[in-house]
Amino acid sequence: MTPPAPTAKPRPGREADHSTTPLWRAAVLLRVLTLVFAAAVVFAYRHEYARPALAWAVLGAMTAWTVVIALCYLPEHRRWLWFTVLDLVVCCGFMASSRLVLTHDQLTVTGVPLVPTVWVTGVVAVGAVRGGLLAGAGFGIVLGLVNFAVRGYVDTDLSRDMVLLTGVGFVLGMAATSARVSAQRLALALRAEAATAERERLARSIHDSVLQVLARVRKRGMEVGGEAAELARLAGEQEIALRALVSTAPGETSSDGTADLVPRLIVLTTERVQVSAPSTPVLLPDAVGREVVAVVSEALTNVAKHAGPDAKAWVLLEDLPDEVVVSVRDDGLGMAPARLDDAAAEGRMGVAKSIRGRIGELGGTATVTTAPGAGTEWEFHLPKGRTR
Repeated sequence: MTPPAPTAKPRPGREADHSTTPLWRAAVLLRVLTLVFAAAVVFAYRHEYARPALAWAVLGAMTAWTVVIALCYLPEHRRWLWFTVLDLVVCCGFMASSRLVLTHDQLTVTGVPLVPTVWVTGVVAVGAVRGGLLAGAGFGIVLGLVNFAVRGYVDTDLSRDMVLLTGVGFVLGMAATSARVSAQRLALALRAEAATAERERLARSIHDSVLQVLARVRKRGMEVGGEAAELARLAGEQEIALRALVSTAPGETSSDGTADLVPRLIVLTTERVQVSAPSTPVLLPDAVGREVVAVVSEALTNVAKHAGPDAKAWVLLEDLPDEVVVSVRDDGLGMAPARLDDAAAEGRMGVAKSIRGRIGELGGTATVTTAPGAGTEWEFHLPKGRTR
């Protein structure tokens, strides 16, 4: 049996930009149509050029370059940034060649069209599609300045051409950027939909098998008592954690590097830990979100170790206009308010480094409220726009 032919794979670290492929094709088509117009102009003015043979030679070079850019811009893996800049330089060179084809009077007085005419406007479209609105506007400005330099003067008509080139580049660049953003959002939505469907499938499977077994172990263990009661308690905690895990949307990172903090905290739910969070996403930079979860996990670990065997904890996430606030409160034994400062002064830096140090590095603040017999409450404030 003949093995299937290997399929082409994109280079590592480089993904094909399918969202702007129609715009690239339109830019190549524009270059072809404007080349036909340039050929018609050269034919119409063939008797007026000072060097008609050179004009036909420039037109031939423009035709060859149009073929080259079509070969480079149509395949998705050849749309190199350096080649787009080279395309701009070549187009400016074709515009400058008109000084050899036309006389000074033809350039400044009679206003005979340059040999490339509107053909060079295609590179503005290419720059806009490749680099966005600023690149498109920049390409238009460069062509306008070169047009001034070739003509040797500035008037209303040339200024109008420059404004049109800049405006077209800006609008096309905005369209290309919008296409990329829309494609990224669609891809994220499709991944989220697929992840939700898979999570629901797993939830049904787990509910019919694992969760039922854990529930039965917890029930029988509590009935038997003794050492089995401890197993029942552990089975109950795992049942709650597993239910929270399969019922929570995945915390994926978006295209701008942010992630929803809500699902990352919800999975910390156990029999002794309750998590309350908004129903809407609370977006933070992905690295910041991971650090916040690590800090909350450390605080919950301290509750399990020091708050007492029957202590419970509550995690509250608040999304305020200017900051994100995370509170971790327990009803355990508590401690003297100065105990943490005394421990840091004695060289025991566990809480100072793992909690206060981490929040401080993120640009936030961590405060603790505690008293003997009154439990402990940590409150973490992360100002929006200042988290690092």
